Amino acid sequence: MVDFVQLQAFMKRRLDQDRAIRTVDTEGSTLEVALTEAATLLNLPIKRIEYEITEKGGSGFLGVGKKDWKIRAYQRSLTEQQVTVTSVLANTDTETATPVIVDKNGDVFVHLDDDGANLKVVAPVMKGKRVTKGEAMRALTAKGVIEIDENLVGTVVNEAKGVYVRVGSFVRKYTNDSMVSVSVTDQDMKALITLMPPGPGGIDLAFETILNVLKDNRVVYGIKEDFLQNFLDRPSYRVPVVAAEGIPAVNGRDAYIEYLFKTTQKRAPVHEGADGRVDFREINSIQNVVKDQPLAKKIPPEEGTVGRTVIGGYLPAKPGNDIEIPLGINVHLGEDRSTVISDINGQVILASGLISVEPVYTVQGNVNLKTGNIIFLGTVIITGNVEDGFSVKAQGNIEVKGSVEMADLEAEGDIIVQKGITSRNTGTVKAGKSVYARFIENAAIEAGNMVIVSDGIINSRVDAFKRIVCKGKRATIVGGHLRAAEEINAKVIGSAVSGTETICEVGVDPKSKKELDTLIAHKGTIEKEIDAIKLDFQTLNNILQQRKSLPEDKEIQMQELMERHRALLAEMKEIDEKIGTIQELINGVKIRGRVSASDKILPGVKVIIRDVVENVKNEYRATTFILENDLIRVTKYEEPDEEAKRGPDGYTTN
Repeated sequence: MVDFVQLQAFMKRRLDQDRAIRTVDTEGSTLEVALTEAATLLNLPIKRIEYEITEKGGSGFLGVGKKDWKIRAYQRSLTEQQVTVTSVLANTDTETATPVIVDKNGDVFVHLDDDGANLKVVAPVMKGKRVTKGEAMRALTAKGVIEIDENLVGTVVNEAKGVYVRVGSFVRKYTNDSMVSVSVTDQDMKALITLMPPGPGGIDLAFETILNVLKDNRVVYGIKEDFLQNFLDRPSYRVPVVAAEGIPAVNGRDAYIEYLFKTTQKRAPVHEGADGRVDFREINSIQNVVKDQPLAKKIPPEEGTVGRTVIGGYLPAKPGNDIEIPLGINVHLGEDRSTVISDINGQVILASGLISVEPVYTVQGNVNLKTGNIIFLGTVIITGNVEDGFSVKAQGNIEVKGSVEMADLEAEGDIIVQKGITSRNTGTVKAGKSVYARFIENAAIEAGNMVIVSDGIINSRVDAFKRIVCKGKRATIVGGHLRAAEEINAKVIGSAVSGTETICEVGVDPKSKKELDTLIAHKGTIEKEIDAIKLDFQTLNNILQQRKSLPEDKEIQMQELMERHRALLAEMKEIDEKIGTIQELINGVKIRGRVSASDKILPGVKVIIRDVVENVKNEYRATTFILENDLIRVTKYEEPDEEAKRGPDGYTTN
């Protein structure tokens, strides 16, 4: 059995270790030396260190009054997300990682100051060559260093810490010291320094000296400290370089409207399928939005950014201009008074510069290649037909003034077809509420409430949550399979022509049963995956117990398995709740299903009420079939409920 609590505790300990912050106090002749010492003690790169200067150092005058720099350093804190990524996925320093690491040879530097001759050796990168003791000695000799501590030189070379260490002395000549001059140019936006090389016995310029000279020349802003630190290791003499740079003022941007929809009504681009063909039906250009959806946002004007010169001066910036928000109909401003929000589901448009939402989309004529498939979060009205191969989907109603051929219709509300539906066994019509049509032939129909037809239903598969009613002069059901929870009612049911089977099934909710079967199958799949995860956890747990730690890839795998296990348990709980709800609904249904024919029901019709089947062998007139004591009985004809006679929004079945 996998101990998930133990595994979680292990991962938490690792995370807490990564979050721990240590603090050290260090000092050095320069700020760089103090930082390097802190990096060594913390075992971190300098880029990962934050520090506070507790005592500022100085070089004094001619070596008199020299003070060391003192700092308090600590690890730069990471956000929880960064720690997780670092410890779980990589367990490395992601901030210093580079996409490509190239070979680089080590290097040696000699710096002469008031205290003596200092040596710094930098370690190579990857397969680069290390600095040898001979190279270090030659560099010292070239700078006129004497009284060299060769043993210390060997130690510096071997350790290659990248910090300056005093290893000798030299004969000082003050007149040969390196010099620096400063010039402020470009309207006080740049400060240039020019270094003069030291002569024999002269000292090299220190970083603090450069800062002091800049300050003496009133340069206090935009100093490139990182650049100067590296520049002094490899200085360019007699060549002006930029040591400080100001920031120009930036005028504020004007306010503008950020539209969250396409503002030009163009045909959507067509897409090429896997077979290389372009489906020109997928050119829907309707921009659907839902109630409370943000449509646009006013980006306020900016104040602008004040500039700074290298001598600390401020450069003023102009603020941007404001604008009005273009509100049209069925929209309002959000609480922030800047965001345009939709009041309804519908089509967002930009007309006359105003943002509006239209609740009804009207197609003038047929749905064909000219219109493409229709998808709309509102009601769709089609004045013509829906031609073969096209689809219409609406969150409201769909009303077709003509006919529906081999097409797909889907609406959350009613679907009203004033002529008829002739799908020739291709395409489906699905309504969240009811379907109303003059006739249905060779079609597949699904309705969340009723299917109401005036002329007849021929060779079709029709499912309705409540009832199917054919009520008119030619209201006939011939062939096909019809299912309704409460009632199937027509003038004539069946056909005198042999070989045409008509099935009328009531008292059931096939949609709920199908959903239940799907959930049970999905639950079985999840259970198998959970069992597999437990086996993987057991394997990783065994490795952890043996080694006391996990390899990097296994640690990542453990974290992924834990996250997946939690997600599956949550999904399993949700599925169990859904299964319980559906089973309770099915078991609690007590529907008095009935099949009725006001004129006649013919032999060959199969009547199914719940689980009881009755094959009609004789002709019955003005008859209603009901279920009593688990037997189907023939009774006097019963009229359909008034709800089936009203029709949609004033329409009637006549």
